Amino acid sequence: MRDNGRVTSATREPQTQAAATPVRLIATDLDGTLLRDDKSVSPRTVAALAAAEEAGVEVFFVTGRPARWMDVVSDHVHGHGLAICGNGAAVVDLHGGPGAHRFVKVRELPRKNALDAVRLLRDAAPGTVYAVEQTFGFNQEPAYPKLHMEVPDTLAPAEDLLAPDSHTAGEPVLKILAHHPDLDPDAFLTLARIAIGDRANVTRSSPSALLEISGPGVSKASTLALCCAERGISHEEVVAFGDMPNDVEMLTWAGRSYAMGNAHPDVLAAASGRTVANNDDGVAVVIERLLDERR
Repeated sequence: MRDNGRVTSATREPQTQAAATPVRLIATDLDGTLLRDDKSVSPRTVAALAAAEEAGVEVFFVTGRPARWMDVVSDHVHGHGLAICGNGAAVVDLHGGPGAHRFVKVRELPRKNALDAVRLLRDAAPGTVYAVEQTFGFNQEPAYPKLHMEVPDTLAPAEDLLAPDSHTAGEPVLKILAHHPDLDPDAFLTLARIAIGDRANVTRSSPSALLEISGPGVSKASTLALCCAERGISHEEVVAFGDMPNDVEMLTWAGRSYAMGNAHPDVLAAASGRTVANNDDGVAVVIERLLDERR
């Protein structure tokens, strides 16, 4: 969901953590983490992911991206074929390929909560404009900027898009996107969290003032925890990677976690280890070392 923006840099070797509980699952963000800035998966990273799966370590892609944007990694999901999309709002089976994915689990944002969030944030930050991400549809307000290189299904005020009698009412809302043209991104995030409170979960993964608003308690971490519980995997057996505020909960939850060299300061503070930047294959560097620990 992001291009690299104003972040810290790292050129030193990764800070790895002492081997403890064996790793059973790797959870990695995509943009700014697994993917290089050109949105490619490097040959080294492809090889590391395949080696992890061959060693019996599951790899989960955990991203803010919607399912329809998962073609960049659909060739690398291996046997289970699952990814966590929309910051935890959906677990998606990608086996069908682009446009044919299947939603395994949906954790929707109730429309009442969504409407409350829109109203409260409009009051707290005049000038905020919205888009609504659903399982298959994408709708936005006329003033919402063209940030996502796609044509919306509908242009209308957010209140109309989220109304109980809207033509979109039969499809779950995964998250709301809120954009402000002037505010500092981190200041906008803090303001929104105070204004919205526990009605929704608010985070961000973009270098611009673009917030992602999900259902109460819905995050990458909480959905990953559900997926791990279904597999009998404890948080101590999980290694996670990320670079932006929407990764913080996941990095805190995982037994071992790594902030990318290009990570936001909050991510650097939350993770228990650091690796090099996404363009330097920081995820692959750590996976290779983790697999060496198992030998």
